[in-house]
Amino acid sequence: MTTESPEQIIKAFVEKRLPIYQAAARDIHAHPETSNHEYFACKRLSELLKSEGFEVQVDVAGHPTGFDARFKSGKPGPVLCFLAEYDALVGLGHGCGHNLFGATSALAGAALAQAAKLVGGEIRVYGTPGEEGGENGSAKGSFVREGFFKDVDAALCVHPSSSGHRLTNPSLGCAPVDIEFHGKASHAASAPEQGINALDALIQVYNGINALRQHLPADVRIHGIITHGGDAPNIVPEYAAAKFYLRAATAPVLEEVWKKVERIVEGAALMTGAKGSMKPSQNRVENTILTPKFDAVYRRRMEELLAETGSSEKVEDSAEKAGGSSDVGNVSQVIPTIQPTIRISKVPVRGHSEEFKAASCSALGLASIGLGAKALALTGLDLLTDPQLLADIKADHADALVRQAAAAKQH
Repeated sequence: MTTESPEQIIKAFVEKRLPIYQAAARDIHAHPETSNHEYFACKRLSELLKSEGFEVQVDVAGHPTGFDARFKSGKPGPVLCFLAEYDALVGLGHGCGHNLFGATSALAGAALAQAAKLVGGEIRVYGTPGEEGGENGSAKGSFVREGFFKDVDAALCVHPSSSGHRLTNPSLGCAPVDIEFHGKASHAASAPEQGINALDALIQVYNGINALRQHLPADVRIHGIITHGGDAPNIVPEYAAAKFYLRAATAPVLEEVWKKVERIVEGAALMTGAKGSMKPSQNRVENTILTPKFDAVYRRRMEELLAETGSSEKVEDSAEKAGGSSDVGNVSQVIPTIQPTIRISKVPVRGHSEEFKAASCSALGLASIGLGAKALALTGLDLLTDPQLLADIKADHADALVRQAAAAKQH
């Protein structure tokens, strides 16, 4: 019979197991994999959780590299879920620190599971591929759609950052789209009049979107690339394609932006005679719903841990404006969710860069796994042991959803 408190159990477990999870993070960093191809990372993390007593299922929610790990204490209590990301960036590797992200969530879940043996509840870790997008990307959208959060009370994760410890930031919704045109090939010099130029149509779309930007709200972003523009200069391009990200702070605005871009595609098709299409290239990413009372629990726990190390650092407030997008937003639309950030670099470096990639395997980066796992697990412990706190967090989240719906009606 242990005499340690649940909090002591969590801290001791993290300290003891940290080197194992740091080794996993280094291994994943050395084997970068993109969306729906994270076989190495999925196996590494899911097998670790299996060794910790979790029941693990791989290939879930339509993602071969997704996993569902569950620890049932056998005692009644809330169901808490830690979200694990482990995908890399195309051509760069782990320039966003997801090798740390996945290891931190897995260790946090394993640590809280030890405490749950005493206090009750169920602990889950969901391995969610492709946060950076790509093939069948933004898997959290699939997990939400397939009902993986229907019986979950709250979700937690922490993201590596070079700009310090910060509460959950707002994020933009994002609709990744593929735009394609099919024309008619012909000799570009001897019979151009017999061709239909798909690239011309796509360029009209590109220019049309540039013109549209002048008439969009400040919280809307559209950016894209041409992925195919033809095969040879002496052949009228019969096929052209592009990928665009449409981003907005709320779902209603994002839907309006989609319709406007769709009309640009239709107009380009009419102008050139090419056949155009615009369709989702992956799951749509939703904007993040902030739950301040949930973030406040994390802040208290993180600042306690920082103080124990002699650090005077504080956890900064959420950013005022949304920047990028994350499919953690999809989860936040259905249950209370936090994704604060944790420092992995002593100096600011750009995300999605070689410098951030180096920080993701640095001593400070690897140390963040232990700090983040403790902060997340202790936050989870508070939710497991304080029913009123969990009820207040759920009410705070419900209020935020009501405010979003009211703002959408006004819009």
